Amino acid sequence: MIRADRLNKYYGRRHVVCDVSFEVGRGEVLGFLGPNGAGKTTTMRLLTGYLPPSSGTAEVNGFDVVRRPVEVRRSLGYLPESAPAYGDMTVEEFLRFIAEMRGFAGRDRNARADAVIETCFLSPVRRQTVDTLSKGYRQRTGFAQAILHDPPVLIMDEPTEGLDPNQKHVVRSMIRHMSREKVIVLSTHILEEVEFICSRVIIISDGRLVADDTPAALRRRSPSFSAVTVKLAAPAAEAAAAFRGLDGVAAVETLEPEGDLSVLRVFPRKGAGLVDPLTALARSKSWPIREAQVDEGRLDEVFRALTTTADTTGIEEAEGT
Repeated sequence: MIRADRLNKYYGRRHVVCDVSFEVGRGEVLGFLGPNGAGKTTTMRLLTGYLPPSSGTAEVNGFDVVRRPVEVRRSLGYLPESAPAYGDMTVEEFLRFIAEMRGFAGRDRNARADAVIETCFLSPVRRQTVDTLSKGYRQRTGFAQAILHDPPVLIMDEPTEGLDPNQKHVVRSMIRHMSREKVIVLSTHILEEVEFICSRVIIISDGRLVADDTPAALRRRSPSFSAVTVKLAAPAAEAAAAFRGLDGVAAVETLEPEGDLSVLRVFPRKGAGLVDPLTALARSKSWPIREAQVDEGRLDEVFRALTTTADTTGIEEAEGT
C-alpha cells in the first residue's frame, strides 16, 4: 500500500532525508520514531505529495506521488501537525465542507459528516466553532477530516501532541480500532505511544533509517533485555559478588534497598537465562528470594543507542561552522 524507494530531500545543501526505503502493508501501524529534526515530518510530507522528493520515488495505493498526485490524495487521509481548519466554521460545517471537497453531496455529504462526528466523539461540540475548541477536540476534528472519506491509507504527524492523558487514550483507541482495515503511518517521539499502537517501528536519525522492526524485536536489542531484578534477604555486597561469579552474568548493579531486602539487577550475557541459576545459588546460600522480575527490554535504551551519536555529531558540526 505504501512504498518508498531511496527517497532523498535537500533544503539547499542540507540533506534532510537520506536514501530512505521501506514498504508498508494493509493492517500495519507503522510508527516513525526519531528525535526532533530527524526527518520524520519531511518523510511523511514526501509520502503525501505535500513536498516533491529531490530524488527517489514513493507510491501510495499503487500511485506515484509525483506523477499521480490526485489519485494519491484520494487514497489517503492526512493529519498534519497542528492541522489547519476554518476557525469561524462550526465542527459540523467544517466537516460537511470537507465532505464536499471530497466529492460528496446532499445526503451523502451530511451522512459522512455525521458518521465521523460519532466516530470521533465530537457530538458535544458539533455546533461549536473550531476556534473555541479545546486542544483535544480540535485534534479530534482534524482526525475526523482525515478519515471522512474512509481512505485505505492514513498518515498522521504527531496525532496526540499536546493532548492530556485522557484525550491521548481516545485518539490512540480510535487508531487501533481502524488499524485492521487500513495502512496507518504515524510519526511520534512518544515511546509509550509506539508500544501501545504500533505493530512496526522505523527509527530515523539525522535523515537516515537506522532501524525497522517490531517493538518487541527492538526491545530485545536493549542491554536490559532479560536482566533480572532480585529482591532477597542477604547482604548486598556478598550477594552481588556471588552472582558475578555465575556463568552467563555480564554485570550486577546494586539498587536502593527495600526495608531489610537487598535489591540487585543482574544483566545476562547474550542469550543467557538467569532466573534458575540465581535461584539455585540463593537457595544454596540460604538467601530467601522475595521477588525476581525479568526485564522485557527497554525501547528508550535502543532509541538512545541508535540516535545519540548522530545527534551529537550534528551539534558538533553546527558549532564548528
